[in-house]
Amino acid sequence: MRTLLSAFLFLLSCAALLAQSAATPSAASWTADNGNGTYTNPLFYDEFSDPDMIRVGEDFYLAGTTMHAMPGLVVLHSKDLVNWRFLSYCFDKLDMGDEFRLENGQEAYGQGIWAPCIRYHEGKFYIFSNINGHGMQVFIAENPAGPWKHINMGGNIYDLSVLFDDNGKIYAVYKYDEVHLIEIKPDFSGYVEGSERLIIPAGNAMGEGHHFYKINGKYYIISANYSPVGRMQCARADRPEGPYETVTISAKETFGTMRSHSVNNVGLGRPVPEDGFRFDISHPEGNYLAAVPLHQGGIVDLPNGEWWGFSMTDFRSVGRTTCLSPVTWVDGWPYFGLPGNLGRSPRTWVKPNVAAKVEPHAPYQRSDGFDGKELLPVWQWNHEPVAGKWALAKGRLRLHTLPAKDFLWARNTLTQRGIGPVSVATVELDCSRLKDGDAAGLGLLNMPYAWLGMVCDGKNLALRFRMQEGDKTEDVSLEGGAWSGKAKKVYLRIRGDFDADSARFSYSLDGKEFTEIGGDVLMPYQLKTFQGTRYALFAYNTKGKKGGYAEFDNFSVEEPMADRSGNLPLGKVITLTNLGNGNRAWANPHGMLHAAGKGSRDYDGDGCRFRVHDRGQGRVALEALNGTGFVTVVGAGLSADVRLTRNETEGSLFQWQDMLYGQCMLLSLKTQRYVGAAPDTGEPYSADWPGTVPDRKDGTVFRWEVAVP
Repeated sequence: MRTLLSAFLFLLSCAALLAQSAATPSAASWTADNGNGTYTNPLFYDEFSDPDMIRVGEDFYLAGTTMHAMPGLVVLHSKDLVNWRFLSYCFDKLDMGDEFRLENGQEAYGQGIWAPCIRYHEGKFYIFSNINGHGMQVFIAENPAGPWKHINMGGNIYDLSVLFDDNGKIYAVYKYDEVHLIEIKPDFSGYVEGSERLIIPAGNAMGEGHHFYKINGKYYIISANYSPVGRMQCARADRPEGPYETVTISAKETFGTMRSHSVNNVGLGRPVPEDGFRFDISHPEGNYLAAVPLHQGGIVDLPNGEWWGFSMTDFRSVGRTTCLSPVTWVDGWPYFGLPGNLGRSPRTWVKPNVAAKVEPHAPYQRSDGFDGKELLPVWQWNHEPVAGKWALAKGRLRLHTLPAKDFLWARNTLTQRGIGPVSVATVELDCSRLKDGDAAGLGLLNMPYAWLGMVCDGKNLALRFRMQEGDKTEDVSLEGGAWSGKAKKVYLRIRGDFDADSARFSYSLDGKEFTEIGGDVLMPYQLKTFQGTRYALFAYNTKGKKGGYAEFDNFSVEEPMADRSGNLPLGKVITLTNLGNGNRAWANPHGMLHAAGKGSRDYDGDGCRFRVHDRGQGRVALEALNGTGFVTVVGAGLSADVRLTRNETEGSLFQWQDMLYGQCMLLSLKTQRYVGAAPDTGEPYSADWPGTVPDRKDGTVFRWEVAVP
């Protein structure tokens, strides 16, 4: 037995060395890939809502909602489910009315493409989606990079999923709460008359955002339910029309993330809030009622037969993000999570086992010098742009001003999703060609909005900070000094802390020294745009005129937290402080892992110091410096005690869960659950905790710090 254990530990050490040699350089932009054979959720730290995913051979394709933003209906490609690249948009514009162009007082905020379903059948790719008020849309391509053919099928078919069945029939399931089935004509000219039927009545916990599959001869529907706080449901039947039985396959998984601040009096069907509007903003509090657990997703298989789950969760003001979960099949049901912890998903886990070797990379290039002939695909317009009123010329983006009553009605506003946890967007603005009534600059597209830019009143230019919440305006005159030359340039910057729902604006005349203005800007989430907060370049005229134009250059996005290579303290000596009570994990000389309170004699002793040994693929062993040995899980279930053993065993292995901000969880590879201790009981640690709660104070999340010698 000792020989086998020695061999086991030797192999782990070899794996660790290989992982270190394969590790990638510092990340410039967020990628879920940790470079050591693991990934950390979310896949993207910017919004990718309503995901649907398929595999074709050894390639994976992902489609998502784009609402009113243009171009729309995005498609990404991957070889490993973790690293994705932009592939195509299905359309540049919709030509479906004034509301999609911000014309004649009409708008489509939060409307447009919703909850797409991507499928592959007999050599062609299909994407099905609903556009509110216009019915179901079908996009068809032989190459997922496009071009895409568009068919408007109409009908009230929403939150849909499509199945190409073995018998040649095409079925769609759709609707909220109750689930309906309808058959689609093979030429997509309409629906088979008399085929619509109710297959799962209301009250059966199915919800919305359906994903429809046929697996091993059985029909599966995976949906998101919001009663009372969100979970994922799966229904199963022998026939497409049922009868269906249902189970919950994922619940309560928030990754320790609170809900964003939210706006209670702005939402779908309500008017765009005008200046002076009083926003009713609620603050996150509590635990599960202040979070949105994993929801609205489906499953996809690997060539080797493994299955993986994908779903959304809300990551504060960036909006709804996409996450990846291992799937465990039990009694014919695809549970998200590991065998010892069904229904919960690890935040950090081993990457899917695919043949391709993929270097970590982000899906987009975010910074743009505007030197190309086309905009980078990360950019989207707020509604359809006005042709001829914008251009890429001489390495700059030119936006002509058009009349608008405020920022939210400005046409040709160019946006990209805010990326978290923290990002800094900077742009150079040449405002020398602005005319009377023009305003141009860098903003946060949200409701409430905020922006910083230059305004022209007559022949006078001034720097203006404008925040819709509280109806706040602050002007700064820049006349004289460096501003006295012919070229009127200013540098504008936003620092967005998307996990705190907060941003700050600043400006500079030389691009080096920046001055803050306006104070903290709150970035709540609301259901009118139904999107996270976006960075926006804008130019419009406040006096009802067609004015001049603004030119933007050197737009850059910096992500100071994208490099997570230091978030796993391999080889270091650390302390672990429980966020629930501020006590440190303590290697009790009697062999149990207990807590030591601040001020106790053990708090700063070697019993609270642990050396982190690298065991490869993000797995660690923790050795107490007081000589009691390795932190080790013994037993199972409620008796999964965490003890100190002289020798390292398989119970000494933990998958380090990076919670960012110097915080972590320890996932036992013996129980596939987390190490934790109830904060107020004084009980020793055990490894039978399913996961943490949104405020992270239940006793499972630690703040780790390198120990002072």
